[in-house]
Amino acid sequence: MITFIFSLIALVVGYVFYGKFVERVFGPDNRDTPAITKADGVDFIVLPNWKIFMIQFLNIAGTGPIFGAIMGAKFGPAAYLWIVLGCIFAGAVHDFFTGMLSVRNGGAGQPELVGLYLGQTTKKIMLVFSVFLLMMVGAVFVYSPALILGKMCSDGLVWVYIWCALIFIYYIIATMLPVDKIIGKIYPLFAISMLFMAVALMVVLFIHWPSLPELTDGIHGEQYSSPIFPALFITIACGAISGFHATQSPLMARCISSEKMGRPIFYGAMITEGLVALIWATVSMYFFYGGAAEDLGVSNTLQAPEVVTAVSKGWLGTFGGILALLGVVAAPITSGDTALRSARLIIADFIHLEQKTIKRRLWICIPLFAFTCLLLFFNISNPDGFNVIWSYFGWANQTLAVFMLWTITVYLVREKKNFWITLLPAFFMTVVCSTFLMISKNAFGFDMMIGYGVGGSVLIISMAWFFGWYLLRKK
Repeated sequence: MITFIFSLIALVVGYVFYGKFVERVFGPDNRDTPAITKADGVDFIVLPNWKIFMIQFLNIAGTGPIFGAIMGAKFGPAAYLWIVLGCIFAGAVHDFFTGMLSVRNGGAGQPELVGLYLGQTTKKIMLVFSVFLLMMVGAVFVYSPALILGKMCSDGLVWVYIWCALIFIYYIIATMLPVDKIIGKIYPLFAISMLFMAVALMVVLFIHWPSLPELTDGIHGEQYSSPIFPALFITIACGAISGFHATQSPLMARCISSEKMGRPIFYGAMITEGLVALIWATVSMYFFYGGAAEDLGVSNTLQAPEVVTAVSKGWLGTFGGILALLGVVAAPITSGDTALRSARLIIADFIHLEQKTIKRRLWICIPLFAFTCLLLFFNISNPDGFNVIWSYFGWANQTLAVFMLWTITVYLVREKKNFWITLLPAFFMTVVCSTFLMISKNAFGFDMMIGYGVGGSVLIISMAWFFGWYLLRKK
């Protein structure tokens, strides 16, 4: 518990001091934001700052800081280090600059921003890559909450299918309607539910004060066979750094009325997500290593959704368990609908199709939802479908973060600002993703030494590319 407490304090201190430093590097001012200059009553709408924070938090949260932290806890105390350092120095910086660059560029989406700084060819690649990722998010974030809700209703699969259908219908409605009609009204309530869940579980942890693995005992866990590098950095994404966030921050960049709210909304929402990930990582270490599974009368080898159900019901009682489960269920649902909304807007920006009329929204939404349905069908029909899609999602998610970190770095170089704050995370995540691609069984499946060799080579090439470009630019 000592490592957990110091980690909580570190995240708060990181927001106060490093968040302020990052804000000064960017330099927000009093110019009009896209919510004012491009107001359309659908996607560009000024919303209250507290609502924007709650929506941003729920948009980026999903199942990542919960399921990812649960699976990442099997690595042991190394999960604490990655959540804290990744969140402060990589994830929150990534989210803040993505949101603020979107504000400065008329509410541009992630592919548009990549195109501005990395070229039009890269933009086209990112367009396909990000839209496919967002459809995977929509499919995964239908099935995971439907599985939890279905288990609450009965042990059969019928209710799981029913909940899949109901959630997908909700996705269609939320994606089509103006942002303030559903998202602006119910997201704050769901965010409160999710935060209640995290706080309630933290209180239980302090009451029990379990004996857990500490950093002083070493960084390795006993229940994960994969190597910490690079698997940990792919497994825990949304609690540390996630490329998916780059598709979500522009949604709220179209709703803020002042650039000076960027740090509390974009940087602050990521730190809040890191706090949630820390709590779930600690709960999971108690579950896997501290005897909580035995106390609850279940196996300590359960999968992430089953851990959530067992812990919520066992620790918080019926009423508290329902509220906690609603928080866990609401997070992926609300990330799924905004994922598809982001996909709609990214495609609309690329083909220059205005989205003020429902008819033109439908032109994009019909094929978008049809393809997402195919992914959902694969997810349900294939016994290993969820794991396969989640594995590809994890790698694609972090690869998207790599492109966004390089985009921000190029922007900072052009503006003659401190580019090291994103260059170092860009190098690190480039190596993580290239190494994981080499060794993953769902990709090339090479030996670890080959994977590390390729990762090291990619690092050398990326360093040579960047510093060569940087020196030429200075001349």
